[in-house]
Amino acid sequence: MEPNQRGVSVKLNSDWIGNEGASIEALNALRAAAPRDLPFEYYQLLTYSNGGEGPLTYPLFNFCLDPAETASDASQIALFEEIASGLFVFGGDGGGQLFAFDLRGAAPWPIVRFDGVDPRGSMFTVAARFSEFAKLISWSRPS
Repeated sequence: MEPNQRGVSVKLNSDWIGNEGASIEALNALRAAAPRDLPFEYYQLLTYSNGGEGPLTYPLFNFCLDPAETASDASQIALFEEIASGLFVFGGDGGGQLFAFDLRGAAPWPIVRFDGVDPRGSMFTVAARFSEFAKLISWSRPS
C-alpha cells in the first residue's frame, strides 16, 4: 500500500503515472456536477491520483484518468450528453476511445468504452461496475 499526501492508502500498479490527489473542493464540484451518485471507489482513486495514466490488464488498453476538474467541466458534460446520452465520461485510452459510466440503467453503473465519433456503434462493456474496472488498473481500495 502506498499512502498519498492525504494518508489514503491504495494499491496501484507500478506503471501508473499519476498526479497529486484531487482536492476536497474538486471532488465536491465533481459530486455536484455528476448526474448520478458515482461509486465511492471512483472518488477514492481521484483522491489518490487526480488524473493519471497506466496500462490496463485487459488486452490492448491504456487508461488515462481524467482529473476531477475535467470530469466535472459543464461544457464537457454537455458535449458528451449530446453525443452519448446517459454516459458519464471519466477518461480515455489516449487514442480516441473513451471510458464512461453507463448511467442508462440502474446502479451499479457498468463501465463502457466507446469511440467519440460513433458512440453507439462502438460501445462495449469493459466491466460490470467500477470496482471491477479498478482491478484492471491493478488498483483496489484498502480493506
